Amino acid sequence: MGISPPSDGTLTPVLELHGIRKRFGSAIALDGADFVLARGEVHGLLGENGAGKSTLMRLVFGLIQPDDGTIAVRGQMVVLREPAGAKRLGIGMVHQHFTSIPALTVQENLWLAAGRYGAAVGTVAGAGRPDTALGRLRRRLWEGLDPSIRAEALPVGAKQRLEILQALATDAEILLLDEPTAVLAPPEVAGLLALLGEFARGGGSVVFITHKLDEVLAVANRVTVLRRGRVSFSGPVEECTSAGLARAMVGEADAAPLSRPVVPLEGTAGGSTVPTIAGLELRGGEIVGLAAVEGNGQRELLRSLGGPGTAFVPEDRTTEGLIGGFSLTENLVLGLSGDARWVKGPWLDWPAAGRRMDALLTEFGIRASGSDAPARSLSGGNQQKVVLARAFEAKPRLLVAENPTRGLDIQATAFVHQQLRAYTRAGGAVVFYSTDLDEVLALADRVLVVVRGEVIPVLAGASRSAVGAMMLGVGE
Repeated sequence: MGISPPSDGTLTPVLELHGIRKRFGSAIALDGADFVLARGEVHGLLGENGAGKSTLMRLVFGLIQPDDGTIAVRGQMVVLREPAGAKRLGIGMVHQHFTSIPALTVQENLWLAAGRYGAAVGTVAGAGRPDTALGRLRRRLWEGLDPSIRAEALPVGAKQRLEILQALATDAEILLLDEPTAVLAPPEVAGLLALLGEFARGGGSVVFITHKLDEVLAVANRVTVLRRGRVSFSGPVEECTSAGLARAMVGEADAAPLSRPVVPLEGTAGGSTVPTIAGLELRGGEIVGLAAVEGNGQRELLRSLGGPGTAFVPEDRTTEGLIGGFSLTENLVLGLSGDARWVKGPWLDWPAAGRRMDALLTEFGIRASGSDAPARSLSGGNQQKVVLARAFEAKPRLLVAENPTRGLDIQATAFVHQQLRAYTRAGGAVVFYSTDLDEVLALADRVLVVVRGEVIPVLAGASRSAVGAMMLGVGE
């Protein structure tokens, strides 16, 4: 059930977008989209990868401009040419990828985010009246954050809280959240959703982009679904079901995930043992899932598994997975620099690499204008598909993945799961970590909990609550 509407029962628009169109080259990102955000609500914005969700919010924040259509804030028509203009209007945005500067401290990042539009003296996160919805949200997010620590030293969950604090540093009353729960552990997700509900009940307004339907159904007042740049559904959450939202996102004809043939891996056999690392045994033909609260050592464990015959899918595709200014073909070659299909002695056969990248675009359902498209021109979910496609293309004995479905829609997530299972049927081994405990329990053949640097096996048939208790280092 969603949160309660404003106590007076009214629906006062604070943000209105009508007939929004946006094209990037030959690709149509938005095709006449409408969106209305009311005061005192959490509005879920759904859609498959490349549907236009992030583009719509980037328009609201002044990062890009529409080709056509109108934007109104609190009833006044506006032209947003830069983020500074959005900040002046009380709009804050939390992006899909971290924007904090790693070398700066938490406090310095907040001062930088506030600029001349927010509090410049003292602790920005604690500025303003503490008895307001904004003040309470800031105070809760600030708990446990050391203002003197560098952003690069923060665990992922704390970095996400810093991102939200940066958006609130300008006294934002309209908060645009692009996949804010993608890197959070289940207890952190529940806490954030509760805070968003409190913020809205106090008069704030939230646009909540996510691929997790249960989160939308839990916190949203209303839901809008985009499909290929157009609105396919918009209505109160009481009228929504997971199945209905999924149909609105992908359409009836596109509901089935893509498939690829199972190709046996050379030099592997089901049940063969991949070399152990730090006592962790990984066997060909199985998926091992890691369950952990952020900061317990799972990141370091996964990175210790690298070596010959291993492909690695990093958690942050923008800083570790892809070079945004390089083409998709260049990113493919960079990740598979010794591949004989395009390495011809001292020369690179770029046409051959481009043809293979074009084939991968089709096989993995990657929405891009072609193999020459810059990686940064793709949506976050489609960037993730590129990273995964390249990892599978290496045909490794061991595939190591951090949050491999982060930012992916329902159909793409199902496709990745299908590929991981097919990969193990071909004799490979998979070890992965996901912040989504339900995904770990559903996908893994074996589950290991990582807590305070210790790896603990989970007994077959253990309940979700028991695994959750293990993650926290306590008995059920």
